[in-house]
Amino acid sequence: MCVFYDVPGREQLALHFGAVPEGEWRDKMSPLYRGPFLRAKGAGRALVVGQWGMVPPNSPTHIPTGQDGKRLSTVNARREGMARSWTYGGPWRKGQRCIIAAQSYVEPYWGTGRHIAWQFSRADGAPWGLAGLWSEWTDPATGEVLPSYTMVTQNCDDHPLLKLMHRPDPKRPPHLQDKRTVVPLEKGDWDTWLHATAAEAEALIQVPGIELFVHGPVDNTHQILLPVS
Repeated sequence: MCVFYDVPGREQLALHFGAVPEGEWRDKMSPLYRGPFLRAKGAGRALVVGQWGMVPPNSPTHIPTGQDGKRLSTVNARREGMARSWTYGGPWRKGQRCIIAAQSYVEPYWGTGRHIAWQFSRADGAPWGLAGLWSEWTDPATGEVLPSYTMVTQNCDDHPLLKLMHRPDPKRPPHLQDKRTVVPLEKGDWDTWLHATAAEAEALIQVPGIELFVHGPVDNTHQILLPVS
């Protein structure tokens, strides 16, 4: 799962995503901070700011909480189960799909047998548009409406690079590790993800080719934030 990414600068947001949204956001994102994402607005698009970590139905606070009252991690949604999920099923069925603006993202590399923070950028220098889902939560105390979002993830056990991310499970064979990765969307597919049918959108969930990436260890200037408590 991805829990750290960099937001594009304002110039990049305007150039690639069509706007600089209102509100404040973190340049270096981690769970429960606010970041920009693109969602449908009528037949077009709108870039808005919301919490990374979808707030489930009836959660008493903006901290994602399950039906049993326990805190949940909702920054990533598994594509295999999101349609049936209590948290993600409603947004998926309603077509509340979004595109998350990311300049780069970070995963834990385990190719040497230890955790190394590994950064992924696009080889063409453009920002990523990562597939996600969005929802809205109303604060019962203040009436504030808070948009929130999650990244869709997919299996990447067969990918020559991405399968090296995340700690391997020694109890599972290599082809059944269920390693996860994000879902990059090419700009020409953005409107399909935002506006088309669920079947057409799901067909865009594909593991990216290795040629799409520039990647390597995170340098010392990349300050990774701890999750909000």
